[in-house]
Amino acid sequence: MKQVNLRIYRMILPLLVGLFLSVGVYAQNITVRGHIKDATGLEVIGANVVEKGNSANGTITDLDGNFTLSVPKGATLVVSFIGYKTAEIAAAPTVMLTLQDDSELLSEVVVIGYGSVKKNDLTGSVTAIKAEEINRGAITSPDQMLQGKVPGLLVTPASGDPTGSATIRIRGAASLTASNDPLIVIDGIPVAGNGAGMANPLSTVNPNDIESYTVLKDASATAIYGSRASNGVIMITTKKGKGDKVQVSYNSSYSIKQNTSTLDVMNADQYREIVERVYTGEQLTLVKSMMGNANTDWQDQIYRTAFSTDQNISVYGNKGGLPFRASLGYNYNEGTLKVGDNQRANASISLSPKFFQDHLSVNVNVKGIYNRANYPDNGAIGSAISFNPTVPVYFTNADGSIDRTQCNGYWNWVYADGAANTNSSINPLSLLEDVYNVNNTWRSMGNLQLDYKIHGFEDLRFNLNLGYDFSHTAGDKYNELGSFMAKKASPDTYEDYSNQNSNTLLEFYTNYNKEFGIHHLDVMGGYSWQHYYEKFNKIIYYNDNRSEVYNHTPTNRKEYYLVSFFGRVNYSIDSKYLFTFSLRDDASSRFAKDNRWGLFPSAAFAWNMAEENFLKDNSFFSSMKLRLGWGQTGQQDIGDNFYPYQAKYTESSSPTTMIPWGDGYITTLAPNAYNRNIKWETTETFNVGLDFGIFGGRINGNVDAYYRKTSDLLNNITTPMGNNFSNTVISNVGNMKNMGVEFNLNFIPIEKQDMRWTINVNGTYQKTEITKLTNDDSTYLGVQTGANMGGTGGYTSLHRVGYAPYTYYLYQQAYDENGKAIQNVLVDRDGDGSITEADRYVTGKSITPKFFFGLSSQFTYKKWDFGFNAHGSFGGYALNRIAMNNSSAFSDDYTKGYINNLSTNVLKTGWTRAISNEQKYSDMFLENASFFRMDDINVGYTFDKFAHWKGNIRVGASVQNVFTITKYSGLDPELTATDGVDNNIVPRPRLYTVRLSINF
Repeated sequence: MKQVNLRIYRMILPLLVGLFLSVGVYAQNITVRGHIKDATGLEVIGANVVEKGNSANGTITDLDGNFTLSVPKGATLVVSFIGYKTAEIAAAPTVMLTLQDDSELLSEVVVIGYGSVKKNDLTGSVTAIKAEEINRGAITSPDQMLQGKVPGLLVTPASGDPTGSATIRIRGAASLTASNDPLIVIDGIPVAGNGAGMANPLSTVNPNDIESYTVLKDASATAIYGSRASNGVIMITTKKGKGDKVQVSYNSSYSIKQNTSTLDVMNADQYREIVERVYTGEQLTLVKSMMGNANTDWQDQIYRTAFSTDQNISVYGNKGGLPFRASLGYNYNEGTLKVGDNQRANASISLSPKFFQDHLSVNVNVKGIYNRANYPDNGAIGSAISFNPTVPVYFTNADGSIDRTQCNGYWNWVYADGAANTNSSINPLSLLEDVYNVNNTWRSMGNLQLDYKIHGFEDLRFNLNLGYDFSHTAGDKYNELGSFMAKKASPDTYEDYSNQNSNTLLEFYTNYNKEFGIHHLDVMGGYSWQHYYEKFNKIIYYNDNRSEVYNHTPTNRKEYYLVSFFGRVNYSIDSKYLFTFSLRDDASSRFAKDNRWGLFPSAAFAWNMAEENFLKDNSFFSSMKLRLGWGQTGQQDIGDNFYPYQAKYTESSSPTTMIPWGDGYITTLAPNAYNRNIKWETTETFNVGLDFGIFGGRINGNVDAYYRKTSDLLNNITTPMGNNFSNTVISNVGNMKNMGVEFNLNFIPIEKQDMRWTINVNGTYQKTEITKLTNDDSTYLGVQTGANMGGTGGYTSLHRVGYAPYTYYLYQQAYDENGKAIQNVLVDRDGDGSITEADRYVTGKSITPKFFFGLSSQFTYKKWDFGFNAHGSFGGYALNRIAMNNSSAFSDDYTKGYINNLSTNVLKTGWTRAISNEQKYSDMFLENASFFRMDDINVGYTFDKFAHWKGNIRVGASVQNVFTITKYSGLDPELTATDGVDNNIVPRPRLYTVRLSINF
C-alpha cells in the first residue's frame, strides 16, 4: 500500500507544480508539463514528445515519465515510443496521456515451415528480416542482402567474377562428403541447386521481389523439414498484391566497378635488372635472348572499368477483388576482367484471391528466369602475373599493324615454324578473348497453394501445395580456331553440352488452431512427395572438324524421390509457457530399402518471463524469453552419385578408354564401387537461447548457445584389396561435433517523429571438431584433401580426428637467426635426417573463422536516409599460393623455351634458387585471413510532394567494398575457396552506384 501511495504522490506532485507555474507563461507560448504512462499504469521512460509540424522542438520523458516543453498556444503534441501506438494530444499547461500497446508489433507473424507463428510465440532459433529497399547498394543476388545480418549465418561472397556464386553456411559444416548448403525454400518450394548455369539457387529469385527472409537455425525449427535440413533452412517469401487500388513501382540502379588493387609484379625494367643479378654466363645469354623491348603491364591489359545495371518494374494491387502482383526485371553484371558477364531476366506473377467468404485462400506464384553466363578463363589472372613484361601484346607486321596470321594476333611463345610451345605460359589477353565459354539457362518455378477453412468449424483448415522447378541449360566451350590455345591443345576440341533438371512437389497438411481460455493449441500433420530428375548430355568434337565426334558422353539420366510424413504440435499456456513438438519420417530412394527411412523428431520449450507477475511491473525489461530446443535432422544429399548403394557400370566415352576394332572402337563397361549399407547422416542439435528487450525495446536482441553432433558421417574410406571395385568407398563411419555462441543486438539511440537511428551488431563464435573417421582412428592420418600447390603430394589439408575440417597439414619452415625464412630448409620434425612426408604436421588452423560478425546502421532524418553495412571475421587462415609461386627469383623455365615475370615478393625473400617440392607446402605461406570490411555506405533522399501526385521518388547513391582492414598479403582474405588456397582469384571491385525508385 505504501508503494502505491508513493506512486500516486509522484504522479500528482508534477501536476500541482505544473498548475502553479502555468499562471506566469508568456501569452504567445505555454509551458506544457506532462506525464506519460502505459495501459498498466507504469511510467514510460524515454518517450518522444515533439511539437507537431516542428520536429526540432521536442523532448523525452524522464525516469518518472514526466516532461516539460514550451510550445505555441493551440499546438498539438505528438508522443511516440517503441512498442506503442503513436498518439496526439492538444497542448495544455498540464497533460496526462496513456499510450496503448501496438498490437500489430506484438503479433508480428513469422513464416516457418508449413505455417506461421507470432514472433512472440517462437520457440526455436529463428531469425526473420525484412528485405528493405533502403540501406543497401547494388544487389545482384539475394545472398548479398543476408551478409552480416544474421548471427550464425556465414556468407562468403562470390569473387569479382559475375558468374560466380556465394558459399552459405549456417552454424558451420555438418558433413564432410555430403552437401553443407542450407535448404532454400522459396514460397513453399524447396529449390534445388544442382545443374549447370545457375548453381546458386538463390539466383532464381529477383531480389526486388523479396518481401522477407526467415532463417531456421536449430533443429527444433528445422526438423519439420527433416531431410536436407541438417544445414539449416532459408525461407524466402516474395511480395504479393496488396491494397485496394493498382500501383506501379519502378526501381533501377547503375553501377561503375573498379578494381581496388592488383598484385605487385615487376615492370620490364625491374625484370631486366633482376635477371642480370640472378643469372650468369650461358644462362644469362639465353634468358636475355627471350626478352623483348616492350614494357607491358599485363594486369592493365586484362582488367577494365566495368558497368552493371539493374532494372525492375512491378504492378500490384487489387483489381475486381483479385489481389495480384506482376514484375519484370533485368540485370546486366559486367566483370572487371575484359571477358566475363552475367545477364539475367526475371518475370513473376502472383495471384492471391479468396472465395467463399474468405474461407478458401488461393495463392498462385509463377516465376520465369533467363540467364546468360559468359565465363572468363580465370587462368588469365595467374598468367597476367607471370607473363613476360618485355614482350608486346600482339604480333605485328612491318608496318606496325597486328599480324592476325599468328595465334590470331596475340603474342605467344611459338617456334620458328609457328608451332606452339606446349610448355609455355599463355598470353593472358588471348586466354580471355580467344576462349568461348557461354551457356544459356531457362528456368521456371511456381506453385499453386490452396488453403481452406472448414465452414462452421473455422479452426480447422486444409492446405494443398503443388509446386515445380524446371530448368534447361545449353552451352558451348571452345578455343577459337587459329588461337594459341588451339595450337597447344592435343587434340583441340569443341564442347557442346546440355543439362535438364526438374523438381516437382506435392504437399498436403491439415492444421487445427484453437484458443481454449488461457490455452492455445496448434496441431499440424501432413504428407510430402518430391521427385528430382536430371538429364545431362555432352558431345566433344574435334575443333578443326566440328562435324566429327571426339567424345560423346552417354546421356546421363538420374533421379531420386523423397516421401515424408510430418507433424507438429504447438501448445501454450497464457502466452507464458510455450511447447513445440515435431516429427518427420523421411524416405529417400538414394538408400537401399533397409536404410531408406529416417525418423527426425524435435522438441522445444519457451518461457515468456516478461508475462510473469514478477516482471510485469518492471520498467526495465520490456521483454524476456528463455528458449530450450532439441532435435534431429537428416542428410541425404550426398553429391552426384544418386545411387551409391547400387552395383553399376560406367560406359566408356572416349577413344582412349575404348577397344580398337577395325575402323572403329568397341565400347567397354567398368564396374563402380558401391556400398549397400549406406544410410542417412543424422545431426542432433541442442540449443538454449534468451530473447530480451530493455528500456521499452530501445535495446533488444538475443543470445543462443548450441551444440551439434553429426553421427553416421559419410566418409570415403580405404577398402581392402579385392573387396570392392575401387580403393575407396563411401561409408557411414564418422562423427563430428559443432558448438557455438551467437548474439544479436539492436539499438535505437534516437526515436523521434522525423528522426530515427538504429544500430545492429551480431556475432558468432564457432568451433567444429571431427571426433571419428574410421573404426580405428589410432593409426589413421586422416582424409587428404585441399588443393595442389604444384609438384607432387597434391594436398594441403586433412580431415583428421580432433581437428576442424580442412585443417592445414604442412611442413614447418626453418628461419635464420634474423627471423628470415631459409629457402628449401624445413624442420626435420621426426629427426631422421631427411625431409619426408612424416615431417608434415597438423597446424591446427583452417579456413573456417572462429568468430565472425556483422555491423549495420541506419539513420533517417525527415526525407533523408543514411546507412552502412559491414562484416568481418577472426581466426581463419588462407594458404597463399600466389606468394609461393613468386617466392624465388630463379626459374628453369628458360630451359623449356620461355621465361616468366616475377612478383616483387622475391625482393622480400631474397631467394634465387629453384623451389623444392616440399618448400611449396611450407607453413610460411599460411597467413592470418582475419579482416574487417566496410561493405557499403549509402545515402538517399525521398521526394514525396509533387502537386496532386501521391507517389514518391527516392534517389540514392552508394559505395560498395569501401575498404578492408587485414594483415593478409593477398588480394582478398575472404575470397578463398572452400579448401582455403588463394590462387587465381578475380578481385572483388569497388562499386559506385546510383539508385532510382519511383512509386506511382
